[in-house]
Amino acid sequence: MEALNNINLASLIDTSISLSAAFVLGGLIGLERQFRQRTAGLRTNILVALGAAIFVDAANRLTGHEGAVHVMAYVVSGIGFLGAGVIMREEGNVRGINTAATLWGSGAVGACAGADLLLEACLGTIFVLAANTLLRPVVTLINKQPLDMESVEVTNSIYIITPKHAQKIALKQFIEKLESAGYQTQDVEVHQFGADDVEIQAVLTDSAVEGAQMDALIEEISNMDYVTQAYWSPSTTD
Repeated sequence: MEALNNINLASLIDTSISLSAAFVLGGLIGLERQFRQRTAGLRTNILVALGAAIFVDAANRLTGHEGAVHVMAYVVSGIGFLGAGVIMREEGNVRGINTAATLWGSGAVGACAGADLLLEACLGTIFVLAANTLLRPVVTLINKQPLDMESVEVTNSIYIITPKHAQKIALKQFIEKLESAGYQTQDVEVHQFGADDVEIQAVLTDSAVEGAQMDALIEEISNMDYVTQAYWSPSTTD
C-alpha cells in the first residue's frame, strides 16, 4: 500500500521533465564523444546522466533538498570509479583520460537535472561541449608556438621497432638493456607501426643525456634480437 501512497502525478511529471533533460543533455555530450570514436560514446554518457538524475530526483522527492545533496556526494564518488574504468592501460599505452573527465561532466549534468536545476544543467552541458570542441584549436595553436628552451625541461625518448609477434620479448629485453646502461624509464608506450610491426617508446627520467653515449647505446640496442630499428629523440612536449 505504501507504493500506492507514493503515487503523485505532479511529482511524476516533474520527474519526467528531469529525466528528459538528462537524456537530451547527456545525449548532446555523448554525440560529440561518439563522433570522435571515444570509448564512452552516446549511450554511455546518456546512461550516466540518466542514472545520476534518477538517484538525485528520488532523493529529492523522498527526503527533500538535504537528501538530494547527500546523494549527489555519492554520485560523484560512483562516477569517479566509473571514469577510472574508462582509462585504459594496454602494454604501457594510457588512453581515455579525457573521456573519463567527460563522463564526470555528464554525471554532474544529470545530477543538476535530477535536482530540478534545468538551467544549470543546460549551462553545464554547454561548458562541457566547449571544453571538448572549442578548446581543440586553442591547444593546437599553443603547441605550434616556439618554446623558450631555457624554461622547458627536455624529455628524452628511445624508440625501437619490433615485429608485433615479438613485442613482449622485445619490450622486456629493451627495458633490461636501458636499466643495465643506467637509464630509468618514467613511461613506456606502444604504437602500431605498419601492418606487422609496433613502435615501443621508452621515456627516460633523465632530462639531460650525453649524445655520444646515447648514440653508442642505440647501436647496441639495434643489434638486439627482434629489433629492426632503434633511435632516440629529445622532446619538449609531454
